[in-house]
Amino acid sequence: MHNNFKKLIKIASKSSVPVLFYGESGTGKEVAARALHAQSRRARGPFIAVNCGALAKNLIENLLEGSKKGVYTGSMQDHKGLVRSAHLGTLFLDEIGEMPLDLQSRLLRVIQEKAVLPIGAAHSVPVDFRLVCATHRNLKELVLQKSFREDLFFRLHVFPIKIPALRERESELKTIAKELWTQIQENTEGFEYMNTDLTESELNTLQSYEWPGNVRQLKNILERYYLLKPYGQKLKYILEEESGFNVSPKAERVRSKPIRWDDIEEALELYDNNKTRAADFLGISRGSLCYQIKKHT
Repeated sequence: MHNNFKKLIKIASKSSVPVLFYGESGTGKEVAARALHAQSRRARGPFIAVNCGALAKNLIENLLEGSKKGVYTGSMQDHKGLVRSAHLGTLFLDEIGEMPLDLQSRLLRVIQEKAVLPIGAAHSVPVDFRLVCATHRNLKELVLQKSFREDLFFRLHVFPIKIPALRERESELKTIAKELWTQIQENTEGFEYMNTDLTESELNTLQSYEWPGNVRQLKNILERYYLLKPYGQKLKYILEEESGFNVSPKAERVRSKPIRWDDIEEALELYDNNKTRAADFLGISRGSLCYQIKKHT
């Protein structure tokens, strides 16, 4: 039962032990981390999220523990660093498997000492924070490859929680899609007339797709569909396009009714006069589309 991960989040929220979320990219590991923070006694404290794969190597030294003013040329004030910024809250390190080895060593010391030593400071500063990490990689394999510290792995692997792939949550997919659709409606300006629910047919169409990109991909698709639906775009077409199984421009598809010039004009406008995509959308060949354009212009 894949709701187990939600139960584990609730259990973990009752303590401050390190939590490690793992799962495929796009499964919503940061969403899970924020839910953990919101349910914990640290909910009123800060939630500091960092993507370890995007850390600039030339800034690594002071990113984690901070620095005193004057240490670097032009530095006019103290820099708290990531750990102190998360004091009394949660520090979320996403893609922990991408963290450089030298920064892993510093993180290990911070965890052990529960304190940071800013660059240029004479004394360490105690810090109270909850560490939550996430990865799509196999950390045990990284340890064997000597690209991840074994001692750090055991410090982080206290309460592991797997976030299942979307294809493993088939019973929840429709609910997740409805929630995302509501969020999109609330966050999109100028489309108030589109405040309608997804139909059962649309939900079934979504459920027929395997979602290799997981929840993130589902959200992207729904955002695209929400904007294009008023122009006659079909959800099935968007999913076909996403899958990379576009109909060849030369392939002729059988239409249930004759094509109208109004349909052609709308399709051309929708795809900025891209004849190949417009023809595919209309279900005719590019040659047929060009013939109709020549005939009507």
